[in-house]
Order: sequence, then structure tokens, then C-alpha cells
Amino acid sequence: MRGRTARTASALAGGAAALTLLTATGAHAERRGDIRVTAAVVNGGKNVIIGTSRRVTYPIAITVKDNSGVKGLSHVSVFNKADGWGFGDWTGTTCVRKSSTTSVCTATMELAPQSLPGSLPEDVDNTVGVWQVDATVRANDGDYWIADDIAEFKTKRASELTTDASPEPVAKGAKLTVTGRLTRANREDLQYHGFTGQDVKLQFRADGAAHYATVKTVRTGDAGKLGTKVTATSAGSWFWYFPGTTTTARVVSAGDAVKLR
Repeated sequence: MRGRTARTASALAGGAAALTLLTATGAHAERRGDIRVTAAVVNGGKNVIIGTSRRVTYPIAITVKDNSGVKGLSHVSVFNKADGWGFGDWTGTTCVRKSSTTSVCTATMELAPQSLPGSLPEDVDNTVGVWQVDATVRANDGDYWIADDIAEFKTKRASELTTDASPEPVAKGAKLTVTGRLTRANREDLQYHGFTGQDVKLQFRADGAAHYATVKTVRTGDAGKLGTKVTATSAGSWFWYFPGTTTTARVVSAGDAVKLR
């Protein structure tokens, strides 16, 4: 499928979206008349995070203008900018008329991680990074615009993070051991695996405090494991915070509350 542009999304089967695999050619645009896209925003400006089980749905809001009014969208697809591969389905569109010439058409994109293993001739996790949106928009008077790269967004692998502090309770001034594990989604085997060699911040929020503070930064070891010792000076909750990378989502662990004795 490399080397051509797919212009249609797959049909829905049995009420669920089937996987669409797409490849993109170089950016291009074809237009007739005065129709144009004036803005496009993916997922409200947030990254699209893909895990191993939860179906992912996200919107693409496209603002379209034409002097005759907007008819709607006849094509929407998404691709990785680096390698041209894409996956997911365009499952529907709702257009809201803002004026006689302008409408915001929001396309819903959907994908099921269960459909991803073995779907590409390369590791599907390599498709994370910057993606682009292609779309065809149409006006009431027959004007149209077929355009690539009307918006860009990032897809990332989901991550998980745990925290455990012991002993509980702990004597004031004694040493407290805080452990955890950072993992991220592998979409070839639909499992979470340890993410090694990553800097993770250990944070603490004292009881009654409104904010937390970073105590130290620890690098993940084998299988994504974390471990460090700190001095217990007050009761409160301990967290691990991973700021994320270009390919992997940020994550904050659940807090582990520790009392003093």
C-alpha cells in the first residue's frame, strides 16, 4: 500500500469500526472555487494516546468557508508524517453552521488496538510521532478542496506507573523506601513492558498542602523498575511522575500516603 494515497475509509462492520491501513504520498492540494479550510484542530489540541485495549476515539474539528455555504466533508484520513503509514477509521461527521458562509465540521476518528498486531509490515509502534490530517471539503455550489496536511498532531504510546512506599507508618527522621515501575504499551503483543533508562521524578505532598514538590529524579532500571530511599520528615503522599517522551505519554502514579508514628 505504500506509494499511493487512500481516499476512502473502510465501512463499518457489525456496528464496530474496522481497521483501515493507509499510506500517504507527498503533500498536495486541488481546489475549485473559493472554498477553503481556515482552521483544523485534532483532539482539542491534545496528543492521541494509544494503549493495548481501550478503543480510542478522537475528534478533528475542521473550519470550512465558502460563499455558498458548506456542504460537508467527503474524505478524512490520518497518516504518520515520517513513514506514511496510518490506521484508524473515519466513523462520522457533524457539521455546525456558524454563519451563511462558515461551518465547523467535526470528524470522529476511531481505532481499536486489538486490530493493530501484525497490521503493518513493520513494528506498529514505529508509527508513533507526528501525524497529519488529509481531508476533502465541499461547498453547496459544487466547489471543493482536496488537501493534505491541513493539521498535525502527535500519537503516543500509553504508559503506566506505580508507587509503593514502606514501611508504613514510618518514624519521623527514619528512612523510607519508595519503589515503583514504569511501563508502556506494546501494540504488537498488546502488553505493557518495562521502560528502562528513563528519568522519573519522585514527588511528595505533605498532608494539608496544596502543592507537591519534586524530591529527586531517579532513572528506571531493568524492566522499568524504580527504587530510592528518602528521609521521612512529615506525613503525606508520595508520587512518581514521568514527563513523557516524543513517543510515550506522560503519566503520574497514584499517590501512596504514609503516616508518621
